[in-house]
Order: sequence, then structure tokens, then C-alpha cells
Amino acid sequence: MKIPVLLLIAAALPQAQAADRPNVLFIAIDDLRNDLGVLGAAHAKTPALDAFGKTARIFDRHYVQVPTCGASRCALLRGSYPEKPAHYQNGAIQVTHSEWGKNSLPATFRSRGYQTLALGKISHYPGGRTGAGWSEGPEELPGAWDRSWVPESPWKNPQAMMHGYANGVARQPGKSPASEVFDGPDEVYPDALVAADAIRTLHDLTNSEKPWFFSVGFFKPHLPFNAPKRWFDLHDREIPAPAVANKPDWPSGWHPSGEFFGNYSHGGRDPNEDPAYAAEMRRAYAASISYVDAQVGRLLEALKESGMERDTVVVVWSDHGFLLGEHAIWGKHCLFEKSLRSPLMIRHPGLKDPGRTSTAVVETVDLFPTLTDLCGIKTPAEMDGKSLRPQLENPDSPSAKPARGYWGGGRTLRTDRWRLITNGKGQRVELFDYDNDPEESRNHAADHPDVVKELKEQLWKKIIR
Repeated sequence: MKIPVLLLIAAALPQAQAADRPNVLFIAIDDLRNDLGVLGAAHAKTPALDAFGKTARIFDRHYVQVPTCGASRCALLRGSYPEKPAHYQNGAIQVTHSEWGKNSLPATFRSRGYQTLALGKISHYPGGRTGAGWSEGPEELPGAWDRSWVPESPWKNPQAMMHGYANGVARQPGKSPASEVFDGPDEVYPDALVAADAIRTLHDLTNSEKPWFFSVGFFKPHLPFNAPKRWFDLHDREIPAPAVANKPDWPSGWHPSGEFFGNYSHGGRDPNEDPAYAAEMRRAYAASISYVDAQVGRLLEALKESGMERDTVVVVWSDHGFLLGEHAIWGKHCLFEKSLRSPLMIRHPGLKDPGRTSTAVVETVDLFPTLTDLCGIKTPAEMDGKSLRPQLENPDSPSAKPARGYWGGGRTLRTDRWRLITNGKGQRVELFDYDNDPEESRNHAADHPDVVKELKEQLWKKIIR
């Protein structure tokens, strides 16, 4: 029996629309440096993210714009570099959204007919509310999300959840320990609850008539480095100490790890002076990564089982890295490599050569135009980011531009080989040569004045969009 041509076209139409307007699952992980097996970390126990990497494009040299949570996420949601001091702080989105929020990443997708959802920590405040306990004030990014929330939990508010200890215990700043081992199920900490709520939401989205943009933000391995005991047990061997663990002996952006030492009690121990305590902290950080890896794995498996995987762009991204004693720093908030470099993996329908790594220098601001490009949405004008489609189509595509970073009064430019760091008045200049000194063991500025001059001109010239 012949089937009418019009019926054949009608039957094919939903599939074609799905290909033109794929869903987006955006997974954000807090404070995760490149300590994944798929990124070459030999000690890492990250089977879920490693398996995902084999299906995605891995970006080995992805750099954030600002090494602190709120400001990095502001650059992500704007697709643009910081332009004013307010863009450098954790409250960047709350303070400046009136200037750009209607053109933000989620608002752009929402205006094009996408359902937009944010679970966990996507902007700076988990759940997207400000005020006391990060729950009683106005929206952090109004008009962007159809729904923004945190899962039901024993923690009294999102702020307590963000720094949560087992079974609803909140942090006591300056008194709580920097890590906790709890012999119990994964659900004693927030990320397992985030994963469960995300899985339920995915199930609901299978019946959605609209394409969706679903952002899921996990908390670990952000301080405190807490995880159930079974994840600590995976890391029973000492994790190698950094090759360069001394404070720089040249003028630099070194800081005294205020977040680490100020917000937590260490019982008089200092990991810069106590190798056993340093090893304990590195193990706790690794355990936190293994814990969140398992929760991300649950979510990715649920996407596969839902049948929506083939029509969904998936991004795994972290808002910045973290130093574990490199340069005698325990934290971020600086312009060194380990602070600004973080994982980025992207999978989309029809990806060529999945599992291959791009070594191009790419930036967080590139994600906004990449996602609009992949979903057939016109990208708003006046944006610094560039689509990563060239690297998605061919992992050997070169870097399109250097990566820019900002912190306080300093700026940095990262090229394929070099990193220049300088403050506003140029009194402090640092140059690192990653081809010959990947651990940043010394300042090479005096050896390469021509390189300093060239990069400084690029760093401080007006950006033409």
C-alpha cells in the first residue's frame, strides 16, 4: 500500500525539528580543576566523567575569566569578558543583571521557545535567590528561568546546603573542619539529592512539547571537602604533592588562602608546613571529586535511558580550578594556571570523532555562542565569546584567540605557549613558559622582553567585538 507523501513528510517533521532544536543539558561542577582521568590525572577515580569524555569533545585547555564562583558564572551567562569591577565579585550577577539579563544565555533560549530550568548552583546563589540564607531575597537573574530551585533537603536554606556537612548540619565559619568523612549513603550530602531531583525532572521532560535548556549545578568538590567514607576509601594511596609548593620569590599575585584558612578550623595545622595534613587535604579533595563524579554519572545514565540523549547537547563545565598547595596556595582567587584552568567537555548530536581532545585554548565566554550555534539560535550581538564549532568539527583546529583572565586589579593573557600576568599599572609583570616550565617554577619576564611587550599590548588594548 502506498503511503501519501504528505503523511511521510508529517511523520518525519518532529525528528527534523528535534535535530534543528536540540535540548541542552548543562552540567556545572564547582571548583573542579583538571583532576579527571580523561584529562590525564593518574590518581583520579572518575569513571563516569571519563566515560562521558569518550563520547564528547574534550577541551584540555579551557580557561575561565575570573577565578571565583559568581564572577565566572557571570561571564558564562553574559558570553563576555568583565568590563567593570562589579563583574569581578561573587555578587556580579545580582549587581549587574539589569544591564544584560534580558540577553543572558538562559533568557536567550527562553525567548526562542525553550523551557529553561536551573537546579542547584548555576548562578552564584543555589536556587537563584538572594538575601538571608540565599533564599529570602529577589531573584538573582530575573526573567531567565521558568524554574530555578534546590532540592528538598535537611539543610535549612541554600546557603547551609552549599557548605553542608552530613545530614543537614551547616558550616560554622571558622569552626567547622575543612573536610568530613561520613560512613553513610551518598544522600547524606547535597549532591546526591541534586542528582535525584535532576533525574526526576528529566523524566518529566520526556513529555515536554517544547525543547528544553536544563542546567544542573553540583556543589563538590567545593570546600568543605566532604564525602561519604566509600569515596575516601578509593584514595588510599598518597596523591603526589605539587612540584612547586613554595611561595614565589618574585613579585606575584600570591595570596594567603583566606577562604581555606578563614572559613574553616584546622586545629592549628597548616598544610604548607605539615606534609601529612597536606596529603589529607589532597585526598579529601580527590574523594569529593569521586563522589560528584558518581552523581553526574547517575544523571547521564538517566538521560540515556530516557531516549532523549540522541537529541540533546550535553556540556560538562567547571567554574574554575583550585590550587592544592601549588605556590603555597590552597584555593583559587589568583591568576596562576591551576586556578583558571578547568574541565570542559561538549557532546552534541552528530559529533565527529568523539573522544578526541582539542588542545586549542578556549574560554568560558565561548560557551554561550557555541550553544546558540548548535541549537540554531541567533547569538546576541556584542559578545566576546566565539563558537567552538571549528574544534567540535575538527579537534585539530587551532586556537582562535588567547584566553583572558581577570582578578582584582590584575589581568592575564594565556596563549598556546605563554601566560602574561600584569597589574593595571604594569608594576608587576609575570611571564610563564609552559613549553619549558609547565609548573610555573620561575618568572621568565626578564628573559623574554619582546614577548612581554607583545602580549602586554594585546592584553590591554580595547577588545573589538
